[in-house]
Amino acid sequence: MKTASSSKRTLLKTLLLMLPAALFGQRLSAQERLSEEDQMAKILLYVHDAKEVDISNSAASRYQSSQDCSNCLLFQNSGDEEWAPCSIFQNKLVNKNGWCSAWVLKS
Repeated sequence: MKTASSSKRTLLKTLLLMLPAALFGQRLSAQERLSEEDQMAKILLYVHDAKEVDISNSAASRYQSSQDCSNCLLFQNSGDEEWAPCSIFQNKLVNKNGWCSAWVLKS
């Protein structure tokens, strides 16, 4: 039969082992928003608002007004959140109203 002190010790050890996960788990899952100034964002012409696509740029010639991140295959949203990870930008968060030249229609 365990004594009260050994049960407390076991509980304390368990809590100490869980502490790093509690402290850092949320930070590890928290992601940063993609900046339009990010090197990859510039290469792929990413903008937070698809209405701001520079259509004078030949690389944006395939842009159509119906295209934005919310209907892109690479946009990894699980609901209706405004910002969600994009697989092309190393899972940084992009705006659902954004656009980049890697846009692919979600089926």
